[in-house]
Amino acid sequence: MSGIVNEQTFVFDARGVAKRFRHAAIFGALESLRDGETMRFVNDHDPLPLLQQITQRYREQVRVHYVDRSDGQVVIDFSVHPEQYSGSAGNCGSSGGCGCSGG
Repeated sequence: MSGIVNEQTFVFDARGVAKRFRHAAIFGALESLRDGETMRFVNDHDPLPLLQQITQRYREQVRVHYVDRSDGQVVIDFSVHPEQYSGSAGNCGSSGGCGCSGG
């Protein structure tokens, strides 16, 4: 799978990232997205603990949409919509990216 699907969708293939670095790499990738951009996440399993962490960390500003949920292949689009965020932590969009890692 190539690195860019279209001008606003970028592929993140987690299968090629060492497990101990995966969540940190995913958060970094999410935080580098600009308003309205999407990260197409590819993995070999459904990352339910990761989805819980993303919800806790980013709340409504990162939307989750399953593209494929087959055995051995899970594809999820994470899109950044910081205008949806109503909390006080974070600073989405002010620097061109999500940046809402809680501080």
